[in-house]
Amino acid sequence: MSSRKLAAGALVFGLLAVGSPAMAESNPTGLIRVDQIGYTTSESKHAYLMTSAPSPGARFTVVDHRGKEVFRGRAGADLGAWNTAFGHVYELDLSKLHRAGTYRIKSGTSVSPNFRIGHRTQFADTAAKAVTFFGGQRDGADVLAGPLQRKPSHLNDRAADVYDWPAFTGPGTDQIQGELTKVGGPVDVEGGWYDAGDYLKFTHILSYVDTLMWATQRDAGALADPRLRAEAAHGLKWLDKMWDEQSKTLYIQVGIGAGNKEGTFVGDHDIWRMPEADDNDQGADRKFIRNRPVFRAAAPGRPISPNLAGRTAAAFALAAQVEPDRRKAKALLDKAAQIYGMAKTENVGELVTSLPHAFYPESLWRDDMELGGTELALAAARLHDPRGKDWLRQAAHWAGQYIANDRGDTLNLYDVSALAHADLVRAMRVYRAKGLAVTQADLLGDMKNQLEIGSARAKADPFRAGAQYDQFDSVPRTFGLVATSNLYRTVSGDRSYDAFGTRQRNWAFGANAWGTSFMVGAGEGAIACPHHQIANLTKLPAVGAVVNGPNSKGLFDSGLGGHFEEMNRCPADGVDRFEQFTGRNSRFVDDVRSWQASEPADDFAAIALYALSLSARG
Repeated sequence: MSSRKLAAGALVFGLLAVGSPAMAESNPTGLIRVDQIGYTTSESKHAYLMTSAPSPGARFTVVDHRGKEVFRGRAGADLGAWNTAFGHVYELDLSKLHRAGTYRIKSGTSVSPNFRIGHRTQFADTAAKAVTFFGGQRDGADVLAGPLQRKPSHLNDRAADVYDWPAFTGPGTDQIQGELTKVGGPVDVEGGWYDAGDYLKFTHILSYVDTLMWATQRDAGALADPRLRAEAAHGLKWLDKMWDEQSKTLYIQVGIGAGNKEGTFVGDHDIWRMPEADDNDQGADRKFIRNRPVFRAAAPGRPISPNLAGRTAAAFALAAQVEPDRRKAKALLDKAAQIYGMAKTENVGELVTSLPHAFYPESLWRDDMELGGTELALAAARLHDPRGKDWLRQAAHWAGQYIANDRGDTLNLYDVSALAHADLVRAMRVYRAKGLAVTQADLLGDMKNQLEIGSARAKADPFRAGAQYDQFDSVPRTFGLVATSNLYRTVSGDRSYDAFGTRQRNWAFGANAWGTSFMVGAGEGAIACPHHQIANLTKLPAVGAVVNGPNSKGLFDSGLGGHFEEMNRCPADGVDRFEQFTGRNSRFVDDVRSWQASEPADDFAAIALYALSLSARG
């Protein structure tokens, strides 16, 4: 099984003595945790010292790349226990260190990884790694060789058959019951990006990812990676294929996860291989590996799930906002309007995301409708389209319904309200709108409430984490908090959550109990063994891949669960170097088999890209 979906050997810097001279005899085990990407010269800067025995007031120093001491201080208050082995976590305040450079922290004989202090543009450098990752995730003919030395794949998707939704053997499985029933085709669904460490493709995911890419292109300005526009266009080209405007059909998925109970065919998650092998795989049970099935959101011309309509429309409308050719921008806006108008907003029922729904169990949709209406309104304002005011009214209506009926958490795949709220505030200012279903104060208040939820969690956590790291998607939700803090400051002018957002970024890049950066290639202690087929089989780095991160330790009780004979063992010795840091009901394993923790996904990388780009902009 390949993925985080069915949700039902980074470096460890030695266990060394640390502490003040008065604590030397107790010889407590200590480790320093720091953001391995680094900090700006002006922002608050915090690292952490975790110890096995009390170390109040422990001394620490900061040295530059030559080993010269540039700063010294003492550990702050004890922030609480992490687990029984590390009963104390102390904050190390580096905020008074303003000089740009590369540094390490020392305390006793413990030494941190390198980190940088510099300008905000350094975050754009890290965001660029996420763009590299998407180049490696490309499917079809238009692949980029990149660090993974990619080759064209799944060209048979150019003439794919359409099938009815399969029946599954149970609500918590992707195993199919019986055979698939063909209902149409062929259709051209070649291209796009693989969803995660496997080779499935989903409209639900890709529309979210492409929305964030176009938002990054718009909001980061000159700081956006020069490759980003082409990457976003690659995604939009595939979305355009998934929407048949003649028959008004939205296709939602290419490929199947598992095979069927009867054993007559296998699915994507049943085998471990390079993607370019699939088109010519002649195995008797490989018919849906060789010729991948396509599924649709609803019958032609029928209303489609509002979450899909809203976010897919948003991707096209955001592209219209930055497209320099006004004729092309108008065509993009019209396409977005057509998809948005197909939304089923009454008697909605279970949302359509993927097959099975348990892959991505989304339950919110009003935020997607708010986002779609908002981006349509902003694109219309740019193009002087008279439909803009109506889309603005619709967006405000859905924002009000969201605030009244849904409880947001943070910007992530399942809740896009923070971006929708921020852009709706901008749209209301552009249109100088009055008398709408919500006010700017309502929207800002809801964004603040989302930040308060994270802030309350952070205050109770020794590493000041605002996400729930004993559940799925802790890392992308952390980046969601980083993005939301930036968006909130931009539209409100309130800097109250700047330090909170900085701490969340710190946590994602190493200032956490495991001392690891959850993005491949970002930091000395970055994850080394992602659950990613191409990277594993080629033994090449999936640069910029962002993984799930820690998860509920109960998910590992029956083992790592992701073993295939074709896998290259990673880490080579098979040893879990992070086991000693399991704590607070969470565990992280840097092992290619640990899909629960180490599988990267497109939505993870997309929110990291957006959050880091906003941080670079300041």
